[in-house]
Amino acid sequence: MVSILENVFQISGAILLLCGIYFYWHFKKMKKEKKLTSTERAIYMITQIALYICAGSYFLLFLDK
Repeated sequence: MVSILENVFQISGAILLLCGIYFYWHFKKMKKEKKLTSTERAIYMITQIALYICAGSYFLLFLDK
């Protein structure tokens, strides 16, 4: 049961990472075309922070094994 939950966690982390990268590129493209609104800018910053946290935590989990 624990291995199934670990697999689900890894799959959800991968999906989160892919979606985060997509939104990062999307907002980066929008930023070049026009000035971002305050909401879009907040989402852009939160996406950047979430990607770094996700990558860092995954790296630390990888080193722990």
